[in-house]
Amino acid sequence: MNSIDLEKEKKYNKWIVILSIVIPIAVAALFGVNLKELGFDVEPLNILPPIYATINGFTALVLIAAFVAIKNKRIVLHESLMTTAVWSSVIFLVLYVAYHMTSDSTKFGGEGAIKYIYYIILITHIMLSVIIIPFVLITYVRAISNNIERHRKIAKITFPMWLYVAVTGVIVYIMISPYYV
Repeated sequence: MNSIDLEKEKKYNKWIVILSIVIPIAVAALFGVNLKELGFDVEPLNILPPIYATINGFTALVLIAAFVAIKNKRIVLHESLMTTAVWSSVIFLVLYVAYHMTSDSTKFGGEGAIKYIYYIILITHIMLSVIIIPFVLITYVRAISNNIERHRKIAKITFPMWLYVAVTGVIVYIMISPYYV
């Protein structure tokens, strides 16, 4: 890797750190805001859970397609698909926060073993959804900075984590959807 590529990558590092800290804090803080209690008409947002679950499923499919594209050396297609995956994750996050700012949390109503399975999936999903932020940003920056060798190394870690977060997001929705009010 030459010094120009490394300099390109370094100029993004501050933003990666900032976004990796600010996004989870902002999401957690916004969960404490309930727009219904502030007098806003928020009933139309009740349609969001199946929409953002679908976006999670779409993201998973795009990630798989991007993986197949790069394995087949279709670099431009891979780049387009990965940009799509990033933007669909951003859209998911906005809709997810919007829903949770307008609705009370839904309690899982299952009992027995399924309850434990649900909470294991939910907890790992939440933890990895926070951890994945810097991985996605670093992986993306290394690609756009043309640090392909370093991009490949971190992508081997980022891809399965991101895919897990996207797939388990859909699973969590399917498991909790019968309990939405």
